[in-house]
Amino acid sequence: MKKKIVSSLLAVSMLAATLAGCGGSDGASNSTSDAPASNTSDTSAGNTADAPADNTADAPADNTADAPADNTADAPADALAETDNAAPEGQVINIYSFNDELRTRITAVYPEIESTSADGTSSTLKDGTEIRWIINPNQDGVYQDKLDEALGNQLTAPDNDKVDIFAAEMDYVVKYTDADIDAAMTLESLGINPDTDLADQFDFTKTVASDQNGVMRASTWQACPGVLVYRRDIAKEVFGTDDPVEIGKKTKDWDAMKATAEELKAKGYYALSSYADTFRTYSNSMSEAWVAPGETVVKVDQKLMDWVVDSKEWKNAGYFDPAVKGQWNADWFTAMSSSSKVFAFLFPAWGIDTQLKPNWDGADGSWAVTNAPLSYNWGGTFVLAAEGTDNPSHVKDILLALTADTDNLTEISKKYADFTNAKSVMEAAATDSSFASDFLGGQNPYTYFTPGADTIQMAPLSAYDQGCVELFQNAFGDYLQDQIDFDKAKANFETAIMERYPEITAVQWPE
Repeated sequence: MKKKIVSSLLAVSMLAATLAGCGGSDGASNSTSDAPASNTSDTSAGNTADAPADNTADAPADNTADAPADNTADAPADALAETDNAAPEGQVINIYSFNDELRTRITAVYPEIESTSADGTSSTLKDGTEIRWIINPNQDGVYQDKLDEALGNQLTAPDNDKVDIFAAEMDYVVKYTDADIDAAMTLESLGINPDTDLADQFDFTKTVASDQNGVMRASTWQACPGVLVYRRDIAKEVFGTDDPVEIGKKTKDWDAMKATAEELKAKGYYALSSYADTFRTYSNSMSEAWVAPGETVVKVDQKLMDWVVDSKEWKNAGYFDPAVKGQWNADWFTAMSSSSKVFAFLFPAWGIDTQLKPNWDGADGSWAVTNAPLSYNWGGTFVLAAEGTDNPSHVKDILLALTADTDNLTEISKKYADFTNAKSVMEAAATDSSFASDFLGGQNPYTYFTPGADTIQMAPLSAYDQGCVELFQNAFGDYLQDQIDFDKAKANFETAIMERYPEITAVQWPE
């Protein structure tokens, strides 16, 4: 084990301040339940966004057999260079995540998995190694608190309790890829060559997965370009057509979208469910990170204030459903039902699969996708190998199977409708009729997803993104609902962000 991580991983206070408290992010849930699961391991289900978890499956209990198995699978030489000495692979692989998505994807494509328990809390590999799926909800920072505690104990934990693999969302992955904290192994030290093994990945995902020195410490099987998903029946009634090309002309930019919203309003419909639906199209265009490296000042980007102003205008104009207050609540899920008057949602691929489909109570073929007013990315689950893992060979194999194997990525796209992180796979999918969706009336959504991925430019990331995003939307959501005035919303955000992150000393607003 590199001596460098001794102070980093054992400095729980640093992890707690820098890594914790960024809950309620992009982990999607396909249920209308708002409450996180409550059990001894706080397990949850869902996908990549701001939803509370709803899976009641308990995380596996601790295994008391701490001695590593005599496994003949040797870790790569360059991975062993990261440890004090070469050792056999362990008996237990502990995989931490904030929803059930990572488990389902790994079990779908990792060929060494022989069986999975009925409750989904453990799997057994062909060589007898056990995988423990340890799942906690993103909401209110629960997942990160649990993960940070485990990483803080990594050097002294029994082998069977060590973190081996963990997931991190786009909004907070930068905290775990930080080279100074050194919580995640570099991919090269694990035996993965990003230039060759991951050459087919989209560039923006590789940038996000890299530390401040440009070294990759994470990988992901998905990219999350967004589209506009709309009701075909409403389109036919209001516009006389449900053709995605024609509807795309009406949603090509915000000016066109505003004119379209007026047409919808005249017929008794809402363009979108709420102001929260548009947030990612603005936040993706931020010019500065919420908090610059080494600083303690939160800087609110002008794009975010533009979102507040525009959202107020749209809400007052009647373009949003007034019954829907934000996202990840019963009102939002109800807006996806056949009784709703909401025309469209802004979603990446995972949103259609995990949010829209489960909450739609009408026939398949009632929805279609077209271009959004602005290219954007929403979410993304990154997979990291924990420093101190006693299973480097297994970890390497799992990461490669999940994020580098194009056959596996094709299977994931077809089975789960994910937009997978392989340019060649997605380019082929865009013209392959076998990727057509029954839910979308036989439309191939990759025709619209794929071009969007090529134009994504990610906003600068910081260790505070998830908490800032959540608390900013909470504070100004109250303002947009006319519960408080503008200045009170600003004050509430300042108070909330400093309570969440005591090390933050000030909030700087654009002039």
